[in-house]
Amino acid sequence: MVATSSSVGSGAAGAATFVGSTSRRYNYYQPKGKRATHYEDMTVDVQPDPERYLIQDWIISFNDGKGAYVKENTKARSSNWHAFRAPDQEWERTHYQRQSKIETMVQSVIGNARKAGAHMVFDKAWLRILQVHLGAWKHAEFGLGTSLMQAQRYGYTQMINNATLTNSSYKLRLAQDITLYLAEIGMDIDGWDDTAGKTAWLEDPIWQPTREAIETIMGTEDYLEQYFAINLVFEPLVGELFRSGFLMQAAAANNDFVTPPVISAAEADYERNLANTIDLAYMLANDEEHGPHNHALFTTWVKKHGDLAEKAATALQPIWSQPHSKPVAFTDVQEVSKERLTRILSEIGLSR
Repeated sequence: MVATSSSVGSGAAGAATFVGSTSRRYNYYQPKGKRATHYEDMTVDVQPDPERYLIQDWIISFNDGKGAYVKENTKARSSNWHAFRAPDQEWERTHYQRQSKIETMVQSVIGNARKAGAHMVFDKAWLRILQVHLGAWKHAEFGLGTSLMQAQRYGYTQMINNATLTNSSYKLRLAQDITLYLAEIGMDIDGWDDTAGKTAWLEDPIWQPTREAIETIMGTEDYLEQYFAINLVFEPLVGELFRSGFLMQAAAANNDFVTPPVISAAEADYERNLANTIDLAYMLANDEEHGPHNHALFTTWVKKHGDLAEKAATALQPIWSQPHSKPVAFTDVQEVSKERLTRILSEIGLSR
């Protein structure tokens, strides 16, 4: 049982009995497995909580009396917020290592492709698609990353905040990669317009429903709703639809073998972020005390953000008709994305 301020009443050494009190190896929390992992050592209880060991209450409080972190920052409830462990077990050092490897790979691909002049044989219509629509998509990734960056401030535990912040970092890295990629190949192409993507994002009717979906997520004050909506709803219905269902499949057919490896890391990123989100949502939806409340709450989130994401996906359909070579139909890709959403939600006990 975790020692609390009420059960101990003292901050003196030896006053509390912890999980590992009698062990020669100090351990003050209950590991998820038989042994504590390095990830758990670096994240569990790093963020203070007056209900766990913080005898003197919050060290810093706001003017209204609330502590640095409060459970009311989300409408979801949990009988133990500290039970969550991210499946990817990512913390600061491992995150920087993975990001560095990905960035090295992406920059090598871009640099080598430019030296070889690979982009000079891209189909002309495809070049326009990259300039306009991939250029617009970087703003979508930036918006999602910004939303997650804001959301991570309010998570009640370090484990939740770590998962949210690494998710944000991956999104912002992809937005940066796309920006650098388009700038690099644009240097050798006559008439290349670096502002075409921004103009499309702000003005093209194709992209306005996507903007609406993302800005709705950014505007919500519930950090878990933001995290939930991005990974469980928007990503399968819109993110994967555009990245895997269009860019990754249509690129090679239009003589582009460079864009897929630049984008591919994002799909691996999403699998990690999805696993983290599913585990957290499953824990909350099956909470012994608050499960029914959370299940009903999640259902409203799926409805709200699912409607906006479907509208956004449908509006993107004209892009599939723009390349000269069209290896995949939009309707087929959208059907796959809907099936993907169904499988994701079923793991939590939800439905669309």
